[in-house]
Amino acid sequence: MLIDTYGRVATDLRVSLTDRCNLRCTYCMPEEGLQWLAKPDLLTDDEIVRLIRIAVTELGVTEVRFTGGEPLLRPGLVGIVERCAGLDPRPRMSLTTNGIGLERTAQALRDAGLDRVNVSLDTLRPEVFQAITRRKRHGDVLRGLDAAHTAGLTPVKVNAVLMPGLNDDEAPELLAWALENGYELRFIEQMPLDAQHGWKRDGMITAGDILTSLRTRFALTAEGEDERGSAPAERWLVDGGPARVGVIASVTRPFCRACDRTRLTADGQVRTCLFAREESDLRGALRSGAPDEEIARLWRLAMWGKKAGSGLDDPSFLQPDRPMSAIGG
Repeated sequence: MLIDTYGRVATDLRVSLTDRCNLRCTYCMPEEGLQWLAKPDLLTDDEIVRLIRIAVTELGVTEVRFTGGEPLLRPGLVGIVERCAGLDPRPRMSLTTNGIGLERTAQALRDAGLDRVNVSLDTLRPEVFQAITRRKRHGDVLRGLDAAHTAGLTPVKVNAVLMPGLNDDEAPELLAWALENGYELRFIEQMPLDAQHGWKRDGMITAGDILTSLRTRFALTAEGEDERGSAPAERWLVDGGPARVGVIASVTRPFCRACDRTRLTADGQVRTCLFAREESDLRGALRSGAPDEEIARLWRLAMWGKKAGSGLDDPSFLQPDRPMSAIGG
């Protein structure tokens, strides 16, 4: 198992397939983009599948989520999913995407064995979408969501970040739209993972703000901790259920004590936490010919040193050097 000194066991693996993205969201990266990883630094398809196989068959991982950057930009994505679906035991597999390109790939991903998707969509207003992402692709995301639902990549989850002065008034509207379309909406507090390091705690929309806004239109009943388990989102029944809405309050309501995640970057580094400032290299061991047993040992050692929490509440907190696009969501 991937266990740490606090007794937490990592069973959920987040795999970043690329640091590249076709949007330029203001809370993630500058308009001109970033300097991407060089191709030789990226894990190959075979290396990714091998590491996932070790995680699943040797280390107790049961859930695999493919992230980026934008994972749909990875040319070998469908093949990677198909090969991982053939593992024994078979992990449950999901994908976090901005939805651009999902219209043409949803059915192929489902056929390959993908179970579900999380799609980022912060607004229902095309002009606000363009202001946030610096791209005119709102319609592509909506069509991608519909294609995912049609293909059976369910439950289709929609992730939304609210920004002051842009879309902070849209929470009730987004929830009504999600309920109408059969999507499960989750709001995410803006986190200090932007490449510009411009995040400020006093300027963010908090979980409390979001819930107050939602309650102007909906009755919300909190689910118990038993239902939540290690999931990052606190969930509420909407108007008595069965529909639910979630809020991921990484900043104001950290959930580190129940964390069950381990992370693998696109260049083969293990990260124990989204906000970690340290990484452990698996790519070097892979390319030096290390056997599976040695890779597993290095991975266990990395996770054993996981810190108690993210440190966001510590006055000395420093953002990771890598932005979200280079870490993987």
